Amino acid sequence: MQRLIKAFRNSARAFGWLARSETAFQQEVVLLLLSLPVGWFLADTWRGYALLVGSLVVLMIVEVLNTAVEAACDALSREFNADIQLAKDCGSLAVLLAVALVAGVWILAIAERVGGFPL
Repeated sequence: MQRLIKAFRNSARAFGWLARSETAFQQEVVLLLLSLPVGWFLADTWRGYALLVGSLVVLMIVEVLNTAVEAACDALSREFNADIQLAKDCGSLAVLLAVALVAGVWILAIAERVGGFPL
């Protein structure tokens, strides 16, 4: 039980740091909070709602991992290194792919609800 409490405290510390320091994470938190009522309106089913909100949670997870990769790389060296640059670029690509996933899920849901297109 003590291990779970420590893990929760570490996670809360990381969340607090990200919420104060990382603009992208701050924006994603706002999007997640907005998605709760908007997703409820757009979704016809619990599965649809979970997909809409879950896609944003996945984006936030990828953003957290990207920040972790960047922090680890910066701790290793601030000088240019091709391998470090590749690691950071791959993290950035992961975030971009997650953004594309979110956009696709939400565009389909909006098209289905507003446009009346059954998908």
